[in-house]
Amino acid sequence: MCTRVFWSDNAVARVAGRTLDLSFLDSPRFQWRPAGQAESGFNVDDSAAWTSKFASLAIVEWDNDYLDGMNDRGLAAHALMFTTAEYEPQDARPQLSTSRWVQYILDNFATVAEAIQGLAEVRVAPVSIMGQELGVHIAIEDASGDSAIIEPVDGTMVVHHGREHRVMANSPKFTDQLANLERYRPFGGELPPPGDITSLDRFVRASYFLHFLPEPQDEEEAVSSVMQVVATVAKPPGAPYPEGDIYPTRWLSAVDLTNLDYFFWSRVRPSLIRISLANLSQQQLPCSLDAFDPALAGEVSAALRQSPTAL
Repeated sequence: MCTRVFWSDNAVARVAGRTLDLSFLDSPRFQWRPAGQAESGFNVDDSAAWTSKFASLAIVEWDNDYLDGMNDRGLAAHALMFTTAEYEPQDARPQLSTSRWVQYILDNFATVAEAIQGLAEVRVAPVSIMGQELGVHIAIEDASGDSAIIEPVDGTMVVHHGREHRVMANSPKFTDQLANLERYRPFGGELPPPGDITSLDRFVRASYFLHFLPEPQDEEEAVSSVMQVVATVAKPPGAPYPEGDIYPTRWLSAVDLTNLDYFFWSRVRPSLIRISLANLSQQQLPCSLDAFDPALAGEVSAALRQSPTAL
């Protein structure tokens, strides 16, 4: 279970942040892909094929499952769990697995509007991750402040497009999240922000604190402010859902779409790390880096190394 926040309306930097919450261990790595990389589909049933138009830095898990990333045009994408997902039925379009959804967006599009138009040409289908078929929905945003939430609902890919769509959590569907938000102040209702870890409560709490952020003085303050909002919806180890399920936050990330900086904070290591895409712009080979390396701190773009796993 995860949460995404996008500060689209400050005057300094467009910054998005998210949590990654899991019931099992993971091993995230950063993956840099320069433009011009051929991709024919990692999964057996994939038929979508393309050559990347843009360079990107992503967080990749398990068998090359893309969960989060930003390209060098300032477009970012975030995959979050969506347990009620019902995907489109099979048709003549090329099939794209959910594990490659984020990668496809980063490789092929420069803006949210381009991504929405281009994604209509492929059919997204679920794949098994760690032995589980996990439903997924996507949040995307760009350096202009544009945003979209894309969800597979009742066999249709539903798109909510607009810079006002700044928060996403998990199930229920986005329209139900917005309807619930109206019960709380300052969004139309009188209830104070809730404090549980459920998806509905996290959506409200993130929206509430994002609403009250003061104008930042610089990039560092913009990123820090978003990370503080994201931290309010992070879950400590052992915190149970009402049903007893436990999904602690494994890591937090933030993308500065204006300055093309990527920030990452492991919840199992104490250090915040940063990667500048400008520092990777001359790197013409795919390369990767263990995001949980305990030696990492500060700006770490020089630590990325060419690796077969980055192909």
